[in-house]
Amino acid sequence: MLCSLSTTLTPEALQAITGLEQELGTPVLAYSCREDLKPAALTPEKLAKLQSLEQQLGLVLVAVQT
Repeated sequence: MLCSLSTTLTPEALQAITGLEQELGTPVLAYSCREDLKPAALTPEKLAKLQSLEQQLGLVLVAVQT
């Protein structure tokens, strides 16, 4: 399973989240998860390359199975 920030919220979902944020007094992030994506098994060398690019970009990267 792989999750990322939701980018396709319905107006109703966005309104519900905004209302909850106001009630809680704090921002709330919405994530969507996909069951069909599985992490790829990387060799130590490939993992090092992925981690190096993560450091360069300031992002989290996930290699997935095809």
